[in-house]
Amino acid sequence: MSIKLLDNRRLTGPNLFWDMPGAVLDIAIDGVSTERVTSAWAEETGRLMEAMGWRAENICWRVFSGGASLVINAPIDVLYTACELNEVALNRVAARLAGEPLPSFDDAITKLVAQRAEEQNTALLAMQRAAQDNHVPFLWDDDEASVGFGKSAIVWPASAVPEPETINWQQVGSIPLGIVTGTNGKSTTVRLASAILAADGLRAGITSTDYIRVGEEILDHGDYSGPGGARTLLRHPKSEAVVLEVARGGLLRRGIGVEHADGALITNIAADHLGDYGINSVSEMAEAKFIVRRALGANAPLILNADDPESVRMAATLSNRIIWFGLDQDNRVLETHLEKQGEAAYLSDGWLVLATNIGTRNIVEAAKIPVTFGGIARYNISNALAAMALCHVLGASDEALAKGLESFSGDADENPGRGNLFEKNGIRIFLDFAHNEHGIKAVSETIKAFQARRHIVLMGQAGDRADKELGEFVAAACGLNPDRLLVCELPGYERGREAGEVPGLITAFAIDAGVPRDTVTELASPVEGVKKALAEAKPGDCLVLLALTQRDELLALVREFVADK
Repeated sequence: MSIKLLDNRRLTGPNLFWDMPGAVLDIAIDGVSTERVTSAWAEETGRLMEAMGWRAENICWRVFSGGASLVINAPIDVLYTACELNEVALNRVAARLAGEPLPSFDDAITKLVAQRAEEQNTALLAMQRAAQDNHVPFLWDDDEASVGFGKSAIVWPASAVPEPETINWQQVGSIPLGIVTGTNGKSTTVRLASAILAADGLRAGITSTDYIRVGEEILDHGDYSGPGGARTLLRHPKSEAVVLEVARGGLLRRGIGVEHADGALITNIAADHLGDYGINSVSEMAEAKFIVRRALGANAPLILNADDPESVRMAATLSNRIIWFGLDQDNRVLETHLEKQGEAAYLSDGWLVLATNIGTRNIVEAAKIPVTFGGIARYNISNALAAMALCHVLGASDEALAKGLESFSGDADENPGRGNLFEKNGIRIFLDFAHNEHGIKAVSETIKAFQARRHIVLMGQAGDRADKELGEFVAAACGLNPDRLLVCELPGYERGREAGEVPGLITAFAIDAGVPRDTVTELASPVEGVKKALAEAKPGDCLVLLALTQRDELLALVREFVADK
């Protein structure tokens, strides 16, 4: 019998399990039924919580293949104590099921009570309640607490939160806030939305996996797709409207970084990063992405992709107000929704169309949106429709919707590593971050439309992908019928595999897919791969650079190649 602790963490916002903060243990279970473990855990946790004076009924669990997540609710000021209580309960369960003596219950309670007393922050809880009563945003973390967004935000050290009576609540307000998640297209959609909001005269703030930005000012580079980036941006005095890129990891690890949003958008759902936090299937990934709906009130819409089967399936189980977007107005989901006077954004006769309660109107021609490459990049038409629907919800005018979409070039400066196209002497170079089967298939349609003489494809992958995912990724790339395949190691991203193991697997999968062995070359890094691709390029070729790492270095090499006379 084995019960192994995989992770013990705080849930600081609405999350996969419920709308409340709390603590969660992810555990692996072997040699004993999951039901026995969860039942024993519920008993032990109930006793501990009762002794602590917490509501013992506020527990839940989620079973997944090979394990379970064990969750308890607690006030936001004592979540570390909640994590410790949860682990104490698990240790007692392990001893109990193994027939070993149980650790001292009284000693555990004494330590937990002392930890809670040290951690408690009654002023923080009072400010949280006052913000709720006054219907204004509230944010908190280990270091700071705040009320209001943008220029009305008031921020204090978490250890020095004042009495609510000292606040002039009439001067504390909010700003338009949208959330974007999904498997592919998040960053591009967020940046398209930013361009639209800017066209509407607002200084838009965005978070992404690349940086955090207000207007044209980049506050910091790095992955800011989690709650920390959201707090920084929403507290910034120059933020006038905000669109947050929210990634799977942050949602599962901490929950949503905000309690309320004006709209939430899910671009699509596909197999990627399966196996983390007990998410082992596409349907379970859909549940993770749909966490964002927990930030929506009764009238705030959930914006979904009518062309995405998982989104359609999940929508049928929800009561949220939904705005659909899609590439085919004959899509049955869209048709039915429009027949019921529902709101939607869709493509019709080359136009992006918006249907709302004030009528249906053509907004902009797809071919005039630069990131669609004249209308052939349908995946970016989909992203544009999504951004259009979200910004409509955030209050943008129809004129701003069109102007913003037309103004966003999507080049390597505005949207680095995402569908960047370069040309020189009849050679096209397409650099993209596509990192899974779904993403590769989306860009493949565009690349094939270029009608190149030869396709030179560069690819690599991180070692944390399962062999099945890796095989599907390679099969999708081989759908381009590469005349030359350059397979690169991703140094530092082996993630448990031996050096050279992933490139070897990619090569084997490619050969199985019909790529001739003598057209495949393995290289030590993406930089070496790009140098090789550029050296071999001839007029009429299309170089497809699937740049998962070393993006800045690759862009520099491509720019130098294009600029060289």
